[in-house]
Amino acid sequence: MAAITKLLVANRGEIARRVMRTARDMGIATVAVFSDADARSPFVDEADEAVHLPGTAPADTYLAVDAVIAAAAATGADAVHPGYGFLSENAAFARACSDAGLTFVGPTPEAIEQMGSKLAAKQLMAAAGVPVLPSVVVADPSDAASVGFPLLVKAVFGGGGRGMRVVRSADDVADAVASARREAEHAFGDGTVFAERFVESPRHVEIQVLGDRHGTVVHLFERDCSIQRRYQKVIEESPSPAVGDALRAELGAAAVAAARAIGYVGAGTVEFVLAPTGEFWFLEVNTRLQVEHPVTELVTGLDLVRLQLLVAQGDPLPAEATQGRLDGHAIEARLYAEDVPAGFLPASGTISRFRVPAGTGIRVDSGVQDGSVVSPYYDALLAKVVAWAPSRDGAAHLLARTLAAAEVQGVVTNRELLVRVLRHPDFLAGRTDTGFLDRHDPAALAAPLPTASARRHHALAAALADQAARRSRAPVQPAIPSGWRNVGRPWQRAAYRDATGEVAVAYRLQGSGAAAGVDDGCVGALDVTAEVDSVCIHAVDVTAGGGRVAGEFDGVRRHYAIHRAGPSVLVADADGSSTFADVARFPSPVVAAAPGSLVAPMPGTIARVNVAVGDRVASGDTLVVLEAMKMEHAVRAPHAGTVADVRAVAGQQVDTGAVLVVVESHGEGEQ
Repeated sequence: MAAITKLLVANRGEIARRVMRTARDMGIATVAVFSDADARSPFVDEADEAVHLPGTAPADTYLAVDAVIAAAAATGADAVHPGYGFLSENAAFARACSDAGLTFVGPTPEAIEQMGSKLAAKQLMAAAGVPVLPSVVVADPSDAASVGFPLLVKAVFGGGGRGMRVVRSADDVADAVASARREAEHAFGDGTVFAERFVESPRHVEIQVLGDRHGTVVHLFERDCSIQRRYQKVIEESPSPAVGDALRAELGAAAVAAARAIGYVGAGTVEFVLAPTGEFWFLEVNTRLQVEHPVTELVTGLDLVRLQLLVAQGDPLPAEATQGRLDGHAIEARLYAEDVPAGFLPASGTISRFRVPAGTGIRVDSGVQDGSVVSPYYDALLAKVVAWAPSRDGAAHLLARTLAAAEVQGVVTNRELLVRVLRHPDFLAGRTDTGFLDRHDPAALAAPLPTASARRHHALAAALADQAARRSRAPVQPAIPSGWRNVGRPWQRAAYRDATGEVAVAYRLQGSGAAAGVDDGCVGALDVTAEVDSVCIHAVDVTAGGGRVAGEFDGVRRHYAIHRAGPSVLVADADGSSTFADVARFPSPVVAAAPGSLVAPMPGTIARVNVAVGDRVASGDTLVVLEAMKMEHAVRAPHAGTVADVRAVAGQQVDTGAVLVVVESHGEGEQ
């Protein structure tokens, strides 16, 4: 086969950037395709050429086979890399690429077809001697019970946790099947589901495999992906703390057997469920590059995208791949725009600040930068932050420290949860399984990282940075050596609000520093007509400017990064950050929603409205289903009552906070 000279990446975000990075290193020209929502995304600017796919919905853009093939033809691309998700496991797309004379960077269409149906894949694996769990296609909800309870309803075609529901009793089967079918139909275009016996508290362990066109198939060890939410991975690592040399050999042999059974070519992953007893069963083969491939790259020193491209153009696997070795430990954390305490609801918005500290052993694969818009149309992944160290503890501590010091402003994220999981005694001891976030309250893990004292220091740093900014915009005052315009002037006030409440600051600049009182219950701390009580004063040696404040609080000097975006100010130090909103001195009146209003928890599309005006509902009833980030989200009645108003309409686009339904509570004595 001919060498690849121009590669079209049929994907977006961080994986598009990551694939193009290796292509450039190999001297291969790159082409991006992009939707309306991604017009200003970094991956578009970094490609040598880019083709616009009009629209925002995946079906009109990244899933539009004809449009992607046309983009390749228009730019003269001779190969297509599908990334992961979207068309990456679509046999028809792989075949369309071949028919158009394009090299598809992935397995054969036949291999994708064999593994595209999870049920057919299980049957094939069983014939190859790979352990599998009992399962059955669900034509009627009653079919599911034959595998026993608890069971897992899964989409036959798909992955990423979409179209999956755990069912523990026969009473819940019908709703679970219906919901999984709808989600699978929306995400994958096929609503077929099957039921599989559910293993309690398992680990999710997967094996990276590689095959070339010359009959060589190898594995590159395991990844442990057990920390999950909604059946989607959050933290991945290699090697697994639960896998020793003997079990690693067994898992590797099973994975290679699975790959050989389908004549696998390229990079793929064989996924297993691992019981506490050490027994394991086949889950599926992902016929593509995995999101978590960087951890394998860091412990083996290999570039999996480079190997994909070499195999795609007909080269044999090089010796470094066939003789791969493990070195050290790598852990990857997926940084998402999502509201963890609200049930991991995806978030959207404009990112005004995005910084992850660089350092030895740290890798950041990101799809965003300052000014990027996180839209409701696609997955909410912001970045994959990966740490490598000689030991597992070292990698965990390095990754936690790096994430804690990251600066992300404009969208709520899961950063705090990631840091606390990485520092949790159970995680550090290797006591992890897919139920980790069921046992440990995600809302508690997602609480702000700064202590109450640190939060007050952050507020003071914000006030001093604001003062420095005002000074820099004012006429120069050369008579004041320190540069502070308010030296010797009365006390200044500032107030900020964050998710935990309001914090107020009083300060007076003096020389190169300031005396300050922060809202901590001290009498007179905010009475600027009088001297602040001495117990409330911090001696602060202040240097402010350029987005940074260096402050000495109670004899300890700390450095703070400050970034203001309109009424929002981010204050970050090495241990965490606070995002404050200004508290207006004369707040504008707010029009409150009517009592009983149920509002949209995020931007999205109304998938279904289950009630009408006059309907009586019970607490917990699903009234509206919202689709966002390719997932269904139920809006439920918070109490029993009667529907007084319905404003949601199926197919309607809504913003966060939009009133969907109004439910009047039942009066006293009503049932």
